Amino acid sequence: MEKEKRMQELRVFAEQIRLETLKVIHSRGFGHVGGSLSMADAMAVLYGEVMKIDPKNPRWEDRDWFVLSKGHGGPVMYATLGLKGYYPMEEAYTLNQPHSKFPSHTDRRMTTGVDLTTGSLGQGMSEAVGAALGNKLQGRDSHVFVAIGDGEADEGQIWEAAQFAAHYKLDHLICLVDDNKRQLDGACADVMGHGKGIGAKFDAFGWNVIDLPDGNDVEQIYDAIQEAYRTEGMPTCIILNTIKGKGATFAEPTGAHSSQPTEEEWTEALAAAEARFAAISAQ
Repeated sequence: MEKEKRMQELRVFAEQIRLETLKVIHSRGFGHVGGSLSMADAMAVLYGEVMKIDPKNPRWEDRDWFVLSKGHGGPVMYATLGLKGYYPMEEAYTLNQPHSKFPSHTDRRMTTGVDLTTGSLGQGMSEAVGAALGNKLQGRDSHVFVAIGDGEADEGQIWEAAQFAAHYKLDHLICLVDDNKRQLDGACADVMGHGKGIGAKFDAFGWNVIDLPDGNDVEQIYDAIQEAYRTEGMPTCIILNTIKGKGATFAEPTGAHSSQPTEEEWTEALAAAEARFAAISAQ
């Protein structure tokens, strides 16, 4: 019963993150809606339940780390951190504007709560592996979580890092793959297919792989992370089969990577997100 209650709280948190992510991007009028919203449920589980964090002490040495390697998904991170109290939520409504602390790609020097700067695709995976190795060498049991995109997995740097992590048995490293099937130029299968799948590649490199049927289901994500915690001697990759743009009325039907909706479309999307948040909060 207690778990059911926590999962319901996470569903509410995920919808709140989705709503705030839309508000953050709306403040600029356009941006990476698709790959931000597909990650809302995972962010809810990470920051709402499993990660050791302290918003009052963002650089706490024994914290868990999160690296958004697909750095263009920054708005979902800004929404999550704002809701967790790292800064007033309204500060993030300056997304990518002059003198803003919230650039289009995450930057640890600018935004409180961001552990590592990302943006150049593939880079964040290597950074996360380095952080995990550093924590291991210093005797910390902190976990490092890294989120990569399925399109980002085209980058060779991803697989160099994967090989390194398996070789050094970084079992406190957990990679979440936002497998939403689309990237900037179209369907991943058309742009650069992954053969037997991204999970099969991680498995070949020596990772523990968990493939979730629904990567937008908080309970499936939570259970997978618990399994990862129990895994020793190898890092874990969790494949999140997600819906790109989930929850945005103008983005979900098309799976758009980046969107520049009309103000009318924004009004419709925000109203729908408010209604979903209210409905799930009332359950």
